[in-house]
Amino acid sequence: MNTAQRLQTLTRIRKLSRLMDTAFRIPGTPFRIGLDPIIGLVPGLGDLIATAFSTYILFLAARFSLPREALGKMIYNIALEAAIGTIPLFGDIFDAFYKSNIRNLQILEQHLDIVEPEGEEMPSDSANIAAENS
Repeated sequence: MNTAQRLQTLTRIRKLSRLMDTAFRIPGTPFRIGLDPIIGLVPGLGDLIATAFSTYILFLAARFSLPREALGKMIYNIALEAAIGTIPLFGDIFDAFYKSNIRNLQILEQHLDIVEPEGEEMPSDSANIAAENS
């Protein structure tokens, strides 16, 4: 991928990760949730749809030539959230707190910080993510 494609893909990953995990602030609290736990409320199909979104984000992240260890961590995050997400109510609460897509975005950005330490073309967004999670 050229630099423009890399930036476009990274931006898409960031937007989708935030949409799924931190798009909405719960009124009166600093806590944020995304579509993932909301979609998960639909019995059966909801968790499948949320996992499909997470898998798509993983597919996009894999374009950055991530090492096997990083991909393994990302797959683990998705699998754990998918497995526990199938438990009625508890799984949706877990989804709201675990935020696998944001975790996977952080793994990707850590990799990019190592591979491209200058990072002018690929700015890290870890500070914004940390601010959203607090």
